[in-house]
Amino acid sequence: MVETLLSFALFTVVTCFTPGGANMLATASGAHFGYRRSLPVMTGIAIGLGAMTAAAAGGLAGMLMAAPTLQLYMKIAGTAYLLWLALRIARSGPPHLSRSMTRPQHFFSGLWMQCHNPKGWAIALGAAATFAGLSASPGGLALLFGPVFFVAALSAMSLWCLAGQWLSKRLRQGWHWRAFNITLGLALATTIAPLWLP
Repeated sequence: MVETLLSFALFTVVTCFTPGGANMLATASGAHFGYRRSLPVMTGIAIGLGAMTAAAAGGLAGMLMAAPTLQLYMKIAGTAYLLWLALRIARSGPPHLSRSMTRPQHFFSGLWMQCHNPKGWAIALGAAATFAGLSASPGGLALLFGPVFFVAALSAMSLWCLAGQWLSKRLRQGWHWRAFNITLGLALATTIAPLWLP
């Protein structure tokens, strides 16, 4: 059991703290709007991941595995939304000149994004399939997964957001901001590619 818990902790840290759509959005939001104004969207994303992992642990994973068409539609919708976000981020300029990022994303935008995020579903399904033995019942597993992934996701995005805020103080000229935003937009877009590989 101790080895399984350590593996679960490592899985949670790696999946939540490594670069991905949510973390790239948190970095961009932190750079443009600061931590406090980015908190609603990050909270929405974290609640979304907690709910998804809890639902997968509670039995949704089996239903999704049995419905490949539903998985495909979710991938398509999630990919389209992440590409739209990547384009918005890449096209934005310095915070005071940006036309495409005039205000931070809101709570429901973060929740919606996460519920359509292919990486989020991959995390939820992978956790449910790999760590089902952590609880004797699906309900117990859901009660474990939901809070753990919520806290991990919010902690990870907070670090990425603060990194974006720190970087924003060092970006002095317009071309610095353009390069930064294009880099983040491209990084967000590249996180989609592995989800379509066999």
